[in-house]
Amino acid sequence: MSEYFDSDENKRDFAFDENVKEADRNGQVDTLHEVKVKTKNKSNLKTYIALVLASSLTSSTAVGGALYSKFSNELKKQEALIQKSYNDFAVENSDNNSDKNFENKSDNSSKDQDRIIKTALSEGSPVTEIAKKVGPSVVGIRMTVANPQSQFFGIDLGQSEAEGSGVIISSDGYIMTNYHVVEYADPKNNSSRNTTLEVFLPDDRQTKATFIGGDSKTDLAVIKIDLENLPVAELGDSSQLQVGELAVAIGNPLGMEFAGSVTAGVISALDRKVTTDDKILNLIQTDAAINPGNSGGALVNSRGQVIGINTIKISVTGVEGLGFAIPINDAKPIIDQLIMFGYVKGRPFIGITGREITEIIAKQYGVPVGIFVMDVTVGSGADKAGIRSGDIIVSLADREVKTMKDLDEIKKDYKAGDTVNVVVVREGKRLTLELVFSEER
Repeated sequence: MSEYFDSDENKRDFAFDENVKEADRNGQVDTLHEVKVKTKNKSNLKTYIALVLASSLTSSTAVGGALYSKFSNELKKQEALIQKSYNDFAVENSDNNSDKNFENKSDNSSKDQDRIIKTALSEGSPVTEIAKKVGPSVVGIRMTVANPQSQFFGIDLGQSEAEGSGVIISSDGYIMTNYHVVEYADPKNNSSRNTTLEVFLPDDRQTKATFIGGDSKTDLAVIKIDLENLPVAELGDSSQLQVGELAVAIGNPLGMEFAGSVTAGVISALDRKVTTDDKILNLIQTDAAINPGNSGGALVNSRGQVIGINTIKISVTGVEGLGFAIPINDAKPIIDQLIMFGYVKGRPFIGITGREITEIIAKQYGVPVGIFVMDVTVGSGADKAGIRSGDIIVSLADREVKTMKDLDEIKKDYKAGDTVNVVVVREGKRLTLELVFSEER
């Protein structure tokens, strides 16, 4: 049955060669993933597009320090709008007050110009001020994965590097980022022993980091550096966002050489549902430029508060301005649990590694469609229920099971400790077992 698609229940087995590839020593490689976006048109067509998980792979040597650049295009736009408002006001004031002398009109216009400027600034700080406030809290992250056979027969096979961004959330060194930026440092990953994390601060300091916890389902992770008195980003309230308000993205597009880059745009949409790797993420859409390397960086509102974690962009020829961020209100409870426990508590776990038996395979081998159990985790709910390697799971909680995705969908309705029935086929016989979900760690 080697044709079966092998899949771990909680996706703990990672394929190093498929996910991190050796980059050209003089170039950059972006990580691309296929995703499915459900459109809302009447025909309910599903459009398949390339989704960029905004991290950057590079094999170049470490760049000493981080460059911090601030772009003032948004400020210039604001100045132009302020000047236009003033000009319009001045013309109207001249028409309505032609009987007043020039000196009085000049004084009044000056006061009104001050009023307009103060109004504009009170509605939101200029992008330069936002960058000054938040920029020191946005760091660069480099994940280096050494090939375990790098000295095979004396041949140096080198190492692979992935670069992204992160946001300092405590003065003693906790940093939130995307899981895909640091996933190979996760102890659940077989490559973790050969993986190191480095953090680059805007003040040119760099240091190694420790993986604290990660959650692949929400693409969130926490790492920590051993430094004190660090600048902490202020977190906002993403539930208060409105479409059209200012959005500023700060991060490291294309890696450390462009660290601290600032781009500005608006909140394009809220509650966008984007499906990637069989996960449905609820995201903020923005037209602020988000590029490979921005993953884990900050999406900031006009008050200089982090309201999102930049995570992905849609990359299609001829399409621009489709970037997405995880709302900070969704991220906060996950980040808190990762810091406290290293994982998200309460999630149900069955404890199997399985392969999907499709209709074609079922007919070919004379077995039912379902999940062929390859391995059972010792001490897990599956182990205690009596599920064995070689069993075929065909039903869980009285619902038909054909794919690993079916199992995941059913688990969403339960928590660790809940009890359900599971039906397996063993040597041609159907058995009904009682399964108590253990906790996913």
